[in-house]
Amino acid sequence: MVSRSYSNLLDLASGDAPIPGFGRERKRFPRVATVAGILSDLDDEKSVGSDAPSPVSLERMIIVGNQLPLRAHRSPDSSGRWCFSWDEDSLLLQLKDGLREDVEVIYVGSLKEEIEPSEQDDVAQTLLETFKCVPAFIPPDIFTKFYHGFCKQHLWPLFHYMLPLSPDLGGRFDRSLWQAYVSVNKIFAEKVMKVINPDDDYVWVHDYHLMVLPSFLRKRFNRVKLGFFLHSPFPSSEIYRTLPVRDELLRALLNSDLIGFHTFDYARHFLSCCSRMLGLSYQSKRGYIGLEYFGRTVSIKILPVGIHIGQLQSVLNLPETESKVAELHDQFRGQTVMLGVDDMDIFKGISLKLLAMEQLLTQHPNKRGEVVLVQIANPARGRGRDVQEVQSETKAVVRRINETFGSPGYTPVVLIDRPLQFYERIAYYAIAECCLVTAVRDGMNLIPYEYIICRQGNEKLDETLGITPSAPRKSMLVLSEFIGCSPSLSGAIRVNPWNIDAVAEAMNSALIVPEPEKQMRHEKHHRYVSTHDVAYWAHSFLQDLERSCRDHVKKRCWGIGFGLGFRVIALDPTFKKLSVEHIVSAYKRTKNRAILLDYDGTMMLPGSISRTPNMETVGVLNSLCTDPKNVVFLVSGRDRETLTEWFSSCEKLGIAAEHGYFVRTDHDAEWETCVSVPDFDWKSIAEPVMKLYTETTDGSAIEAKESALAWNYKYADPDFGSCQAKELLDHLESVLANEPVTVKSGQHIVEVKPQGVRKGLVAERLLETMKQKGKLPDFVLCIGDDRSDEDMFEVISSARSGPSLPPVAEVFACTVGRKPRKAKYYLDDTSEILRMLQGLASSLEQDARSAPPSSQQVIIDRE
Repeated sequence: MVSRSYSNLLDLASGDAPIPGFGRERKRFPRVATVAGILSDLDDEKSVGSDAPSPVSLERMIIVGNQLPLRAHRSPDSSGRWCFSWDEDSLLLQLKDGLREDVEVIYVGSLKEEIEPSEQDDVAQTLLETFKCVPAFIPPDIFTKFYHGFCKQHLWPLFHYMLPLSPDLGGRFDRSLWQAYVSVNKIFAEKVMKVINPDDDYVWVHDYHLMVLPSFLRKRFNRVKLGFFLHSPFPSSEIYRTLPVRDELLRALLNSDLIGFHTFDYARHFLSCCSRMLGLSYQSKRGYIGLEYFGRTVSIKILPVGIHIGQLQSVLNLPETESKVAELHDQFRGQTVMLGVDDMDIFKGISLKLLAMEQLLTQHPNKRGEVVLVQIANPARGRGRDVQEVQSETKAVVRRINETFGSPGYTPVVLIDRPLQFYERIAYYAIAECCLVTAVRDGMNLIPYEYIICRQGNEKLDETLGITPSAPRKSMLVLSEFIGCSPSLSGAIRVNPWNIDAVAEAMNSALIVPEPEKQMRHEKHHRYVSTHDVAYWAHSFLQDLERSCRDHVKKRCWGIGFGLGFRVIALDPTFKKLSVEHIVSAYKRTKNRAILLDYDGTMMLPGSISRTPNMETVGVLNSLCTDPKNVVFLVSGRDRETLTEWFSSCEKLGIAAEHGYFVRTDHDAEWETCVSVPDFDWKSIAEPVMKLYTETTDGSAIEAKESALAWNYKYADPDFGSCQAKELLDHLESVLANEPVTVKSGQHIVEVKPQGVRKGLVAERLLETMKQKGKLPDFVLCIGDDRSDEDMFEVISSARSGPSLPPVAEVFACTVGRKPRKAKYYLDDTSEILRMLQGLASSLEQDARSAPPSSQQVIIDRE
């Protein structure tokens, strides 16, 4: 079932990677038929996939991961059929504990085993009926490029801070691997689309394998309720920006409603990348972090995942565990066991741990014969030369240590590089006095959590180990500061794994810590781990996902952009594009018109190097001003000298400079001030402070105006400029607390101006003066593009219910661009603004030729 919404999405990979066919599935979950397009009573414009919303309630969850939480094997009998069972170790299965029992869960993912095409239909049917799992069958050649190629050669190393500086370090960027990555994500999207009820279902996507999946789903269903959780680190912007497809991945993730990270550092790096590469800023409100992205608020969740304590405790109660603990207790009798459990890959720091052990035995000879390091090395998930090098180095260091410090009956380092049963690993946890994790970079690492729970023990293990059941438990952790769980375990000894001497000393400290302190640290850790388990994590994430999706029912949505540049515009139902025909019709039938126009960003493109108005802009303004029924005002933040020079040819144009502090009704009128300011002595206080921040912030500058001072950091480093702006805002508010001024921050600016100066004041005076002249405006048009114009929108909108406007007045508050504002209308850009204004001016040219000449009235009184 191939969606028509996907005709262009593979073009985003700029390649022709083949898309494999899909096996026929004989059974599907019920699905609500949807029709693309926005509800007719909201807008006439067409849209892709704006499905009619329904109230938010979590009834069914679709969990999407790279692999299904299943184990598979061939039947030993002659039939050779596939047999499946739940993988109890899978996080995707364990997180169900955080859902209500009545929530239906559907899994979408691939299988570890390769299924022959002839068997795929039957397997899919079995998994759907028995496990509610929808398998995504990936052809082997594409899977190799996707998983072992793009995921493990590009994303995994980069997210762990390894740059491909040479072909040996991860390899150069390969476009064909990227195409395979996109292709596989599309296959997963198609599988989700077969089972989703887009109005009601929630979708939770997991990890870096499926980072572009949100774009595929959002393109097909604009209101899909979609969460994404990244289980790996997210690198700093300096590292991430080296990825050739950096923008595509960021924009794809931003098509989620909620994005989760294990730590604040990972979230901070993601937000910094969005700021530096996409120009997006985030806000924190009532404890929640959100990114405004084309009218949608993309929420950020920071919460480390937990473990499934029930599963651990059930394994602890197994007879096999008790027997293994007894065996190990006898094996290491009279010795202190320190334990390391790591995957055999380059980021786990196994060799660094071994070198620290070597250093410990060298510097503390009394530890020889007493301390044993048991290193469990799980099989690597990836493959390649780097894995082989880690294995060779690990074995070489272990051999050297054992040859140097070993003796009959004493082996300093016990390396276990074979797969262990879970109960065997649990047994090692139970007998270890200290757990060591020295990864140089790791997303979360739940080994310390498992260790803490296992050290709590149970009655049978207490008896085996000779521990009094009522005795306090104890444990010690030595953790790398570069792993995700480190911030959560505040009682651990944190180390820089690259500092071998420091790690060795930390290991020694862990051994000599007094028993009461070991007990206190263990109690603190156990309290945290037991209350922040996987169920808590899942429940908290889904709570935030529901909260993030509540506004879906209130927004109109439509999609724009191609490929992975696709995004959804989400706006209030009352906010719509200004129809030129509608406003021209209202313009023609009205007699007293007030027109207020912003300049920068409205009449002039915001990115233009030259800010001088062109001939087209001046011509349109003059055409509007020549109509005696119009009062046209340009309301700008610029100084009056500049505006006077630029618009000297517009003799009948009213100008409000410096956000309304200076006002002039036409070219021949004198400048007036809207607010009485006794003096500007405050400038002598504010300017030295701004100069201090200008000197220390490269790319910033001071804009000195007659009535105001502004500190602009548009060309400064985004993060540093924003940080400095916050500091400057606090500094200025402090030193100017007793002055009659307001200090405000805007987009890349911090401004100090007299109290009461605002653009809305110009609109208020204009409407009031027209009323006093007996010319109540029956047509009001106000156009602006930023926060400073919001005040004008609010004034003219509220005036409809007051005496300044007649009940039948036509009011048009219009912003530039589809962004949430207090305006009711929008136009896409300055070119549309100019075309609309030209349409107004030319609509009455014929009438103007036949009408008798009259002079324009001066509207604003000179007080």
